[in-house]
Amino acid sequence: MMDLVSALQRHFGHGSFRTGQEALVRAVLDGRDVLAVMPTGSGKSMGFQLPAMILPGTTLVVSPLISLMKDQVDELNRRGIRAAALHSMVPPDARSATLEAARLGDLRLLYVAPERFASDPFMRVLRDLPMARFVIDEAHCVSEWGHDFRPDYRRLREAAAACRRADGKAGQPPVAAFTATATPEVRDDIVDLLGLGRPQVLVAGFDRPNIHLRVRAVSGEAEKHRILPGLVGKDRVLVYASTRKKAEAAAGTLQDAGVEAAAYHAGLDDEERTRVQEAFASGALRVVCATNAFGMGIDRPDVDAVIHVDITGSIEAYYQEIGRAGRDGREAAATLLWNYADVKTREFLIDRARDEQPDRPGMAVDPSDIARRKELEHKKLRRMVAYADAAGCLRATILRYFGDPEAHEPCGACGNCDRRATLGAAELDLVRTMLSGIAMAGERYGRRRIAAMLVGEVDDMPESLSGLSTAGALRGERPRTIEQWIDAACGAGLIRVSGDQYRTLSLTPLGRDVMDGRAEQVTMAQPAPPAAVGRRALRHRRLAGTHVDESVSRVRTSRPRSASPRGECAAQGAVSSAGVSDALRAWRIEEARRRGVPPFMILHDTTLEAIASSRPRALDDLRGLPGIGPAKLERYGGAILSLVASVIARTGR
Repeated sequence: MMDLVSALQRHFGHGSFRTGQEALVRAVLDGRDVLAVMPTGSGKSMGFQLPAMILPGTTLVVSPLISLMKDQVDELNRRGIRAAALHSMVPPDARSATLEAARLGDLRLLYVAPERFASDPFMRVLRDLPMARFVIDEAHCVSEWGHDFRPDYRRLREAAAACRRADGKAGQPPVAAFTATATPEVRDDIVDLLGLGRPQVLVAGFDRPNIHLRVRAVSGEAEKHRILPGLVGKDRVLVYASTRKKAEAAAGTLQDAGVEAAAYHAGLDDEERTRVQEAFASGALRVVCATNAFGMGIDRPDVDAVIHVDITGSIEAYYQEIGRAGRDGREAAATLLWNYADVKTREFLIDRARDEQPDRPGMAVDPSDIARRKELEHKKLRRMVAYADAAGCLRATILRYFGDPEAHEPCGACGNCDRRATLGAAELDLVRTMLSGIAMAGERYGRRRIAAMLVGEVDDMPESLSGLSTAGALRGERPRTIEQWIDAACGAGLIRVSGDQYRTLSLTPLGRDVMDGRAEQVTMAQPAPPAAVGRRALRHRRLAGTHVDESVSRVRTSRPRSASPRGECAAQGAVSSAGVSDALRAWRIEEARRRGVPPFMILHDTTLEAIASSRPRALDDLRGLPGIGPAKLERYGGAILSLVASVIARTGR
């Protein structure tokens, strides 16, 4: 068996492979067609770069973005490996020199944009090129279901068939297709559309456990720009926006706050884009605010965070972009600033992109084909919206989407899992009322209908819903709030959703046990209140034991009852918890600096509030508090208890 580690050391200076890399290299060397699905940051490119140094002939690499090609070619040349690229930014004389070098066999790797295959002169050169492997990077672009469908990728099957093998054997060179984001449907499409013959399929786990996932609801653009400098802090960050204008606005906000930041998008001239890309890759520039044109192939290992100021068009696009954080294995953060108004921008971009797409030579598109692709992209956007709205584990939501069998919840490293807590009496009553409403409605309706019925918005409803005893049982709550509780109950395994277009709700066996009172302990990621007033209302509800069917306005305007011992305890707790809260925040800042992570990755504000209110004396008192999972308990439990005890001893409370 070939000593691949020695070859890796000799050509690339690495003493060992990353997980999954050696198996991938051996599969490509074996000579069969290969489909490799590996997460961003796992080192997929080594799967074809090392074989290119071992096999005779030139390895052709089809790559969709100029930035990706430039970054990889520059790195290969720096290592003394002969590589070149052909794309629109290469001057004609340099293009001719590259083709001549390839014809003479002087190149180990030749990177090519997919548009090149529409050129007859290029195809004539290609037929004469002794080829080791025909590599297709970002292979999901061949599929309409992929998040970045490109018609030019449909040429590649015919192009590969026209090439000749460098080893002299009959037939086309082996094809190796690579992608980081492919659902099962997309994998099947790739195999079929590229004509892969009995391919060896390697699918690595999609999970990037060192990336803490977070969705933060915001009221609009003003709040985004107000909080953005604080989210960036002093870290190395990629900020993604949906449009050029928004990317420039984000960069301007950060620059005004004294942050070294620059914008990157397709509207900039080539010189400026190159400057920004090279400055970020070299470490001279700390923050880039970009559209999705930036990042593919960028192998900066120490990106601390990826922030999306707008929702992406698909889960695939989102996961690929956040995968550029934490490639060195350190803890990193991925934050989505979520405002439903941004969905309209995405819908506009989907429709405009297809309407204005020019026909390429030989690639005329039927209008019905355009309409079908639009619908596919709108469907993928709806799935992304469901992620942004999810009350269950964010990581499990993504992994299940990609069909990863390792998906489980809670993950302990996402904002929703940070909020997991055992329901109090008031919340449990709300959930039981909600479950009863689903059951009494015959488990035949979706969440919007059920939520509207529960809050009493029944004017246009059939008698089968409006006449239920649960109609209006949660009057005073917002329908959107009840929908979020339904999502949370789905994430906790109490409710299942049908897989058809109607998305009807039904109860699981556990859900029935909770509804009937046979299960008393229910833990779930509770929905985050939409605003500060909502947090105060919920906190007061917990303290005062307000029943779930009382109106929200009564809860918000009621005053603590001075005659109630429980109210007196709550008032005293509010006073005495202030010192604990201040001490916890100071400790969190120091701990974040020591670990080199954002403060929220230590403990969230809601967790600090819960600790300050409960003033725990023992580890058991910390268990079950929102945001305190087993890992956080082990890592920080002792320090928290010592700090709380110190404040209590100092204040006498």
